[in-house]
Amino acid sequence: MSVLEKLSSADAIALEDKYGAHNYHPLPVVLSRGKGVHVWDVEGKKYYDFLSAYSAVNQGHCHPKIINAMVQQAQTLTLTSRAFYNDQLGRYEEFVTNYFGFDKILPMNTGAEAVETAIKICRKWAYEKRGIPENEAKIVVCENNFHGRTTTIISFSNDENARKNFGPYTDGFYKIPYDDTEALEAVIKQDKNIAGFLVEPIQGEAGVYVPAEGYLAKAKEICEKNNILFIADEVQTGIARTGKLLAVQHENVKPDVLILGKAISGGAYPVSAVLAGNDVMDVIKPGQHGSTFGGNPVAAAVAIAALEVVEDEKLAENAERLGRIFREKMDEYIKGSNIAKLVRGKGLLNAVVINDTEESSTAWDICMAMKENGLLAKPTHGNIIRFAPPLVMTEEQLLDCVSIITKTLQQFEN
Repeated sequence: MSVLEKLSSADAIALEDKYGAHNYHPLPVVLSRGKGVHVWDVEGKKYYDFLSAYSAVNQGHCHPKIINAMVQQAQTLTLTSRAFYNDQLGRYEEFVTNYFGFDKILPMNTGAEAVETAIKICRKWAYEKRGIPENEAKIVVCENNFHGRTTTIISFSNDENARKNFGPYTDGFYKIPYDDTEALEAVIKQDKNIAGFLVEPIQGEAGVYVPAEGYLAKAKEICEKNNILFIADEVQTGIARTGKLLAVQHENVKPDVLILGKAISGGAYPVSAVLAGNDVMDVIKPGQHGSTFGGNPVAAAVAIAALEVVEDEKLAENAERLGRIFREKMDEYIKGSNIAKLVRGKGLLNAVVINDTEESSTAWDICMAMKENGLLAKPTHGNIIRFAPPLVMTEEQLLDCVSIITKTLQQFEN
């Protein structure tokens, strides 16, 4: 088949099924174009995107400023590796550290790479700055976390589908319940070699679980008291998604280590980052960590443009305002619903819990019906539908989407 030949949706799905590893179960829609809050399939049908590539496309699909920055840099210089300097990386490093208020950045490509980087930095800091005996450092994580699917990360995951038959697993982690500072204090008392606490400010993949108010601030206070690094994984919750630039800012928390990815590039290019203060980041020396593509000129140019869009277009403020409207409208519907139990979230990261079991297909069936009605979303954990549209959405568009969602839910009411 010629690469220029137009594919039907069925053809495209069949090609992936035949030649691609079956490591995803996508909704059966084949997208070929995107602009702003909309995407189009290969047959030309238009949809609202209510997933934003798992919050990577916060700035909207194909934002012209971001795309122009990418094209211009791609036509000039794409990759040098870190064997040499390039004229974009330092500019980006200065920009991004000032933007988020940290001393230094270690640039990588994907969210999982950034999490792995943070783990390595934390351990090295533990041995060289805390005096913890080598190979004894522990990191506390939360149950039902999602930080990626590398071997180390799945070692401390609860998701048996992601874990089973991928062992042996990596040691060095304690799992405690999420949103439980007493459990954090208890595990710290149990082991003096705990070096870090890795946490999602909101557990996205687990179903948009928002912790109780004060949880993050109290956890940070406990970490400070015990000289433990507070490591915030803001790959999904960061870059204005929850109504603040970072989700931890809802509680005025500054992490010791900040992990970013996804929307730091507006979805245009794989970019991730770990940010920290000098005392933490300076433990990394030449040859101890890196990536051929990490910090490449295209990534640097794209990330600057993407972050400028967030600020210039006040996307955090828009997410905060529209998120409140979304939850208010959904709450109104849920009061009289049998199929939808509750809505929760912050900003424009929200989930509706469907009144059925995790093993049921109801949430999937609802998403399939929403697709037919012109809106794309995806279930997580069986009976939860995550709603995360691009942050450039207008109030008029949001209300149109709420109408599509509620009309679709009505089709499933008993």
